[in-house]
Amino acid sequence: MKSTSVRRVTLSIALVSALAGVAACSSGSSGGSGKDDKAAQGTTRVSPIAALQSAEKSTDGADSAKIESTTSLGTLMSMKSNGSMGWGSGLTGDMTITYTGGTLAEAMRKTGSTSMQARYLSDAYYAKMGEAFAQQTGGKHWVKYAYDDLAKIAGGSGAFLKDQMQNSSPNQSVKLLLASGDVKKVGDETVRGEKTTHYAGTVNVSDLAAKSSHLTASQLADLKKQFTQAGITTEDVDIWVNGKDLLVKAVSKGELSSGTMSSTTYYSDYGVKVAAVAPPASDTTDFKDLLKTQGLTPGSGDTSSGSSDTSG
Repeated sequence: MKSTSVRRVTLSIALVSALAGVAACSSGSSGGSGKDDKAAQGTTRVSPIAALQSAEKSTDGADSAKIESTTSLGTLMSMKSNGSMGWGSGLTGDMTITYTGGTLAEAMRKTGSTSMQARYLSDAYYAKMGEAFAQQTGGKHWVKYAYDDLAKIAGGSGAFLKDQMQNSSPNQSVKLLLASGDVKKVGDETVRGEKTTHYAGTVNVSDLAAKSSHLTASQLADLKKQFTQAGITTEDVDIWVNGKDLLVKAVSKGELSSGTMSSTTYYSDYGVKVAAVAPPASDTTDFKDLLKTQGLTPGSGDTSSGSSDTSG
């Protein structure tokens, strides 16, 4: 496998797995309810802010849930993911990710893979690849991505990714709306047979990063620059909360230079047991070491982007 292919594939895996995890535990078409969501009669007697503050607390305290999501990044990638995730002590869990379209999905198919298993632990996540990839890595099927290494790859965005992977939970969607200062109750609706209240708002992405992360001033400045280059300015966020003040659905939508960015996530079975463990070391190769064998260095210009090379 040529070094350009290794670069594309390993960074594609990093992007896909990380986005699946963050989208599953934060937010993700905006405005409307889904095709299986129907308007219902009823009123909420508390203010949207008070209701969301209660939902934030309840969802955060639930610690885990089953998750089903769809994510689209314009022409770059679209995918579906499902599994169980916990957030009581950092983001942990198992997700199955299926690539449904986009240029990164095509790069993944060239490795003989149309789907991937991802395991999320407190300090790293692991992606299981297909047999074709294993043949290029001494028979090893898993790639380890340590969050510290990811933080070195892409400046501010890498640091933000690390922060989100280690601190995300479903109530991040609620925090988005509370932090925006722009939140309204849309109405009472039924989502997959469950009565919920629908709230919506618009978030300034750069301001949100400053409020919801633990980045330094220089990291935030770098992140804002990268957001601007990617064409990301605002994000529309919609959430649906049930009678137990738990998040049932989260939807977000924004614009990228490569097209529309959107994510829809459903949550169920709060409190489900999550027991993610690292795969066997004998069947795992490290992302950083994999790049080094190709003469590439994490944090250098060689690995600053996963999409600048298109030849295999």
